[in-house]
Amino acid sequence: MLRWAFGFFILAIIAAVLGFGGIAGGAVAIAKWLFVGFLVLAAVTVVANAMSS
Repeated sequence: MLRWAFGFFILAIIAAVLGFGGIAGGAVAIAKWLFVGFLVLAAVTVVANAMSS
């Protein structure tokens, strides 16, 4: 999931440099959601591992 977020972030940077503002904004929004999803899943995994030990 983090790899997808990084990919969309790179896509947003390239689109912004080339002047495609709408595509860049959409890619940034997707990257943000993927990164937040990654953080939530990582936190759940850490808590689950702490409770099982």
